[in-house]
Amino acid sequence: MSDSLTFLPWQIETAQSWLGHQERFAHAWLIHGLPGIGKTQFARAAAASLLCDQPVQGLACGHCQACQWVRGGNHPDLRLLRPDALALQEQGPDTQDGDLAKESAARKNPSREIRVEQLRQLQHWFNTGTHRGGWRVAVLYPAQALNLVSANALLKVLEEPAERTVFLLVADAPDRLLPTLVSRCRRLPLPAPHAQQAVQWLEQQGVDQASDWLAAWGGAPLKALSASQEMNAPCPDWLSAWMDGVLKAGREADLSLADTLEKLPAQEWIDHWQRLFVDIELGSFAQPARYYPSLQKRIDALAAQSNTTAVTEALKWLVQQKALGNHPLNAKLFIHHVLDRLHQACRRV
Repeated sequence: MSDSLTFLPWQIETAQSWLGHQERFAHAWLIHGLPGIGKTQFARAAAASLLCDQPVQGLACGHCQACQWVRGGNHPDLRLLRPDALALQEQGPDTQDGDLAKESAARKNPSREIRVEQLRQLQHWFNTGTHRGGWRVAVLYPAQALNLVSANALLKVLEEPAERTVFLLVADAPDRLLPTLVSRCRRLPLPAPHAQQAVQWLEQQGVDQASDWLAAWGGAPLKALSASQEMNAPCPDWLSAWMDGVLKAGREADLSLADTLEKLPAQEWIDHWQRLFVDIELGSFAQPARYYPSLQKRIDALAAQSNTTAVTEALKWLVQQKALGNHPLNAKLFIHHVLDRLHQACRRV
């Protein structure tokens, strides 16, 4: 995968067009789009391009001193504002996060929110001259990790921006953020890549059956890549086994399946079932599967034996359960309730 200085292939055209108008740059940009398409990569590569000493066609050259500083995590005019837990996942908090982030990340439970201290720490940074009179860039991601206090602190910063300073905020959906915060930013929507380009990129990353992985993750190549490194197949083994059990009109595997699901986040396994039921619904109208095309025969068989109305209702019900699944009172009871409901939707008519 590309380093933090480079844009993903489907981002280059958008980046060059956008960076070509720096004379009219807003002081804050909200970069948003579907999860898993590379928004954070775009924002960090954009920061590198803005700080580069000798950009090539508007993009970071990757060789100058500024680019080396960015790559090493110590450019004086760049700050990365993200939760300490995420900083640790990204190989540890670097010097751009400051001492407060290092202290927090060293604790047993590093914060999963962007803390108000991280915003307050910027005040000293604003009072320091920029390197060679260039840009000062703060990349904040994901913006939905802002809590109410830190979001209001950011609002105050954006109301009186420092000269030659650009904030790049990354979010999946603007409607999940404070409306007042969104109003302080200019929006930059990033489109999902074309399937052919995404599949080619996945193949370059060494992913077999790239088109199946991409389909299973809704056209989001970074999610597909991550899943391919953690799973045996685009469709989880437990879901494939459940399909076989339903087609055989048996429920012997429900107990072991419940044990498996209990170890997973509820939102994760509900997501997979939502995708499957979308495919079953499509199959009932003789349409090809969207998410699991390699399982088309089994999906068609499920569609043939299912009640179309019940499948549609189950799909709506799954959406509701996803909201409740974050805090089930009894995880195992919740899982068995889901299994019962979905079996009923797919029982032989």
